[in-house]
Amino acid sequence: MARSLDLRLIVITDRRLAAPRELRDIAAAALVAGAPVLQVRDKDADARELLQLCDTLVPLARLHAARILVNDRLDVALAAGSDGVHLGPDDLPVDAARRVVPPGFLIGWSTDDPDDARTAERAGADYIGCGAVFGTTTKAEAADERIGVDRLDEVARAVSIPVVGIGGITPDNIAAVAATHAAGAAVVSAVMAATDPSAVVRRLLAAFAG
Repeated sequence: MARSLDLRLIVITDRRLAAPRELRDIAAAALVAGAPVLQVRDKDADARELLQLCDTLVPLARLHAARILVNDRLDVALAAGSDGVHLGPDDLPVDAARRVVPPGFLIGWSTDDPDDARTAERAGADYIGCGAVFGTTTKAEAADERIGVDRLDEVARAVSIPVVGIGGITPDNIAAVAATHAAGAAVVSAVMAATDPSAVVRRLLAAFAG
């Protein structure tokens, strides 16, 4: 990569949590505070709507020299000129995605299993999203899942690519994530629902300052 891959914090968008404020304003506040990665996620949007959202957020990320990823939709990620895509078990396999993306295009993969993480790494994944570490309220299918920081550390130790913890991470518990071998954290509610998103981002980044 032309730039080193900074995954200390991935801020994931959620327009419902941002409401009644504009999602763009929350994203801008996070980027101003130094968030290195923005991931565009909207499970309810069709391809056209998601592309329109990306058309708003991609230039914003570029303005702040941050990377921008698209959740699930490789087609939209490519059409929007984003930096990458984040895939899960119900999406295209990593190796299939890698065959059609341009050089330098980032591919993330979601798993909390060390063996699956190693498989994804061999297939060409650039990083692993691992969780839900402390539980989550933004994904109904993972509502009862809490893998804990020990499992996060196990996955991070299993691969040579970066691993990012996700799920219920807040400024109050991120120190436990930073104490593992994880490269960073991904958050939704902590930033999207925050009264002061910039302040929250700065606190989250501070945990990985060392």
